[in-house]
Amino acid sequence: MAYATTNPYTGEVLNTFPEATDAEVARAVANAHAAFLSWKNTSFAARAGIMQKAADILRRDSEAYARLLTLEMGKLIAEAKAEVELSAKILEYYAEKAETLLAPEKLSVADPAEGDAVLVHEPLGVLLAIEPWNFPYYQIARIIAPQLSAGNTMLLKHASNVPQCAAAFEKLMREAGLPDGAFQNLYATRSQVEYILNDPRVHGVALTGSESAGAIIAAQAGKALKKSTMELGGADAFVVLADADMEKTVKWAVFGRHWNGGQVCVSSKRMIIVDEVYDRFLENYTAGVAGLRAGDPFEPDTTLAPLSSQGAADEIKDKIRQAVAHGAKATEVGPTVPNRGAFVQPTILTEIAEDNPARYWEFFGPVSMLFRASDEDDAVRIANDSPFGLGGSVFTSDTKRGAEVARKISTGMVFVNHPTMVKADLPFGGVRRSGYGRELLGLGIKEFVNHKLIDVVDIDAPF
Repeated sequence: MAYATTNPYTGEVLNTFPEATDAEVARAVANAHAAFLSWKNTSFAARAGIMQKAADILRRDSEAYARLLTLEMGKLIAEAKAEVELSAKILEYYAEKAETLLAPEKLSVADPAEGDAVLVHEPLGVLLAIEPWNFPYYQIARIIAPQLSAGNTMLLKHASNVPQCAAAFEKLMREAGLPDGAFQNLYATRSQVEYILNDPRVHGVALTGSESAGAIIAAQAGKALKKSTMELGGADAFVVLADADMEKTVKWAVFGRHWNGGQVCVSSKRMIIVDEVYDRFLENYTAGVAGLRAGDPFEPDTTLAPLSSQGAADEIKDKIRQAVAHGAKATEVGPTVPNRGAFVQPTILTEIAEDNPARYWEFFGPVSMLFRASDEDDAVRIANDSPFGLGGSVFTSDTKRGAEVARKISTGMVFVNHPTMVKADLPFGGVRRSGYGRELLGLGIKEFVNHKLIDVVDIDAPF
């Protein structure tokens, strides 16, 4: 696995980085454990000060951090700046909330003889985070902000195409005052990841990535009896009911599918439109997608980014060909994308029969699948006919009805009149092949803590 910065727009390899040696990995685990022994006893106030300082530095140097995102994975510069701010907000959220979220909980017991029972939440120790390239800072912040705030220490194995972003976040946390060893970036190999998981000083792993990667890491963690959380793929349904505000709905559909180049696990990948408005939606959506402008992601008027790599672009083009071979209709939309860069022509797939395997795939790029539903119940059926269960959305003028439909959709998150949203104060996670566990809020900070009962019982023994 080669760690390298390759500009997705130019194809130029800008820098390469050596993989970690086994000795470096062993030393990192030892340092993380040593740091934990003191960090776990550090006050919430001190931890919060470091989280807030990190957020302040991100905002102070937002331009530089954003440019690195665009350079390494091709993110539009405006979206890169938004990711920097989102990461700052997550750090800030736990600076403000961690102590309250982990406050001891007095239990109400039925029998006084059960004692004075309190539930406390204590850190486990060293954790491993395995993160993907599509949101290089946000993915890190989403796991380390809660877990460092809880008193755990962290090792990071980031994607091989964003090595400078990974190093930048490690440097950020050191500058913010985090003790040595408490958060370390490793250019680790797959075999070294397994070594880390088997070390008794490491107590869990959080992975965001593909189903295949998740299956491997979950199996390794399970074999080692380590806690794991998995945030995997998604094929979010974008359900359009007959009474939806068409102009607003189409604008959100274009955005929801194409932000970050369509490389988002919670992109609006499956447009499910009731028959009554299907043709109108298709016409307007096609026009909206055609208005996207592919080009240099550093240029402010570019609205469609290249994919993260030429390999990623080739893979999605092959998936389109396979979908067509199984009977789907593929319509390329808009001006021809540049020959330079890892671009994929925006494509709309229709006529995807129930026996077409592409119906159940995740297209990680600017490819939209459109489904015609006979009515609302059929739209819910199609929405739930997926191996994934991450996010989704329902568009309607009747928000009460929208919420009722949302309850029928089997995913971890459903939004009414908005594509799946990512915010510092909203939980994130899914079901089925989209993984398990939750990140952010109190749910996230409590994933890797020991929920320990302390019960003071003062009664006479029975004999």
